[in-house]
Amino acid sequence: MGTESIEASFLSIFALISFFIFLITNKYSYRIKKGALLDIDFIKPQAFHKYPVTRSGGVGAIICLSIFFSFYYLLYSKILYDYLLISFSMFLIGFLDDLKINIKPFKRLAVMVLLLFFLIYFLPIKILNIDLSFLKILLSNHIFSSIFTLICFLFIINGANLIDGFNGLLSLNLIIINIILTIINLNNANLEFSFLLIGQIIILLIFLLFNFPNAKIFMGDSGAYLFGSLIALNTIITNNLNPKISSFFFCTLLFYMFFEVFFSFFRKIYQKKSPVYPDDKHLHMLSYYKISQFFGKDKGNFINSIIINLIYLILIIPGLYFIDNPDFSRYWFYVILVIYLLIYSRLYHLTKN
Repeated sequence: MGTESIEASFLSIFALISFFIFLITNKYSYRIKKGALLDIDFIKPQAFHKYPVTRSGGVGAIICLSIFFSFYYLLYSKILYDYLLISFSMFLIGFLDDLKINIKPFKRLAVMVLLLFFLIYFLPIKILNIDLSFLKILLSNHIFSSIFTLICFLFIINGANLIDGFNGLLSLNLIIINIILTIINLNNANLEFSFLLIGQIIILLIFLLFNFPNAKIFMGDSGAYLFGSLIALNTIITNNLNPKISSFFFCTLLFYMFFEVFFSFFRKIYQKKSPVYPDDKHLHMLSYYKISQFFGKDKGNFINSIIINLIYLILIIPGLYFIDNPDFSRYWFYVILVIYLLIYSRLYHLTKN
């Protein structure tokens, strides 16, 4: 039996194992710390559910990921230290919040920064391919490179957590990104890394079965931090493995999560709000208010996720056609940011009252 057949067989078995892991996690996770994982806060700005739902998606995902890493070692005799250390550390930070252990946002962010910087610096994790000449020179310095990579991780991890507010919104976005990264790597014969990406896609698809259209399970902060860190690492490695592809294309690919954090931070400061606490003025919430007027609140929840990810996919498709053109990729990235601001401005004025 060839290597490809073994890999395909494993992925089929892994999908079945993942399904049962999420099934069991969903059924029994309410017993953890006397129901601490149950989301019963129905009045917070980002709450759109009516009944208690367990925030154990991250728990199921980290168990599935551990099994996948074990089989990966059996197939390729490699231990993925970068993936293991980053995914488990980010999962644990989010899991403490899911358990309702009261950690102030600034302290949680400080712990995240220290852990990530340590891992990025000593593993090391570097961004090797970048289109801006002045940054290429600066990135040759290990400390600057580590800080720059750290900032990239922070934007994506917190962006993943920020958009995780509707059924399927984050998981669909992550699936789209990982599929595109997989296609890029398959086209460039990075088969081993593609196998790793497909394993993550399977976990996300299985989670989606329990979260969309009606949520039986939420991803939770643990899941959002886990998959945010994974998608950041996936993108950095894909960027390094495929130097002919413009680095601005990867900026375009991650623009939604990145720009949500960036824009929300300055918007809240302008509105004299704390930038670290949630509100109901994010793009996905404003669009929900308009969509729910047509479809109702229940259907509006998952339809909103479909529409946002459909628009996102339409916006990144032109970048795929000019993936190796640095100038087009750069300007298209800027165009997308302008489109985001125009859509946000329109929705904000429509829902202001």
